[in-house]
Amino acid sequence: MEFKVTPIRNGTVIDHINCGQALNVLRILKINEYNVESTVSVLMHVPSKKMGWKDVVKVEDRELDRNTVDKIALIAPKATIDIIRDFSVAEKSNVMLSERVVGLVRCGNPNCITNKNEPVSPEFDVDNHDPPILRCIYCDRILDNITENLI
Repeated sequence: MEFKVTPIRNGTVIDHINCGQALNVLRILKINEYNVESTVSVLMHVPSKKMGWKDVVKVEDRELDRNTVDKIALIAPKATIDIIRDFSVAEKSNVMLSERVVGLVRCGNPNCITNKNEPVSPEFDVDNHDPPILRCIYCDRILDNITENLI
């Protein structure tokens, strides 16, 4: 069975998302049934030569800021971001997970100083990039569920 998704004039295509993570990407983009203003295409479990299976999200009339791309890298470390302008790819980049993640996720340890109303941003060392494993620099706890702790 073949299906076709129409091209977008302007916007962003997030490709090579780990299979099953497209809905989490929508959460990061803060897209839900109440705030969709432009066309959003979500493809899940799509065959991929590079990955076996992947998800894809296309958002018309929106380009992503650096903070949003950094959050996507936490759940889809192989994702690519294509900026579309006038139906053509104007920019293409891979997401990059840096060695340290600051202010993007909260620590899962309720006793961590970052969860005690102190003026301290959550900060994690990246122990592994794919799959991402984050270790809190304050309490040394490994973050169990990155998606549930996104800020």
